[in-house]
Amino acid sequence: MVNIEFIQKLADIVKEKDLGEITIADGEEVITIKGKKCPSPMGLPPMGMPVVPAAAAQTIQAAPAAQAAPAVSGNVVKSPIVGTFYAASAPDKPPFVTVGQQVKKGDVIMIIESMKLMNEVQSEFDGTVAEILVKNGEAVEFDQPIMIIK
Repeated sequence: MVNIEFIQKLADIVKEKDLGEITIADGEEVITIKGKKCPSPMGLPPMGMPVVPAAAAQTIQAAPAAQAAPAVSGNVVKSPIVGTFYAASAPDKPPFVTVGQQVKKGDVIMIIESMKLMNEVQSEFDGTVAEILVKNGEAVEFDQPIMIIK
């Protein structure tokens, strides 16, 4: 499987598709080729998990970019980290904020759970919560719009 021509073809794919990294595993042989804009290494999938083909990886990486930011007026509160959005501190507690509620700069307006850590997010704006764009318990990406404050 491994020869210089195969490695060159993989390198061409990484360059042509502007991928950060591509890893191919066949039994005990593993080849990883990193592009210029390579993010931190993600490692190999657990044993028994299939390796994602390059074309599928390109599709998966392109999916978050396809989500268009909503066209809104007001101050957009974005997720500071990747994680899970929680509207309240516990399932039996009321939400930090609701649509129509007044908030002041510094008020806790949500929690983003990331790597088992609960991160309180404070409002950067004074105003009224106009819209909450994600549902409780939904995964959020870095810089994803979560709330509109007018």
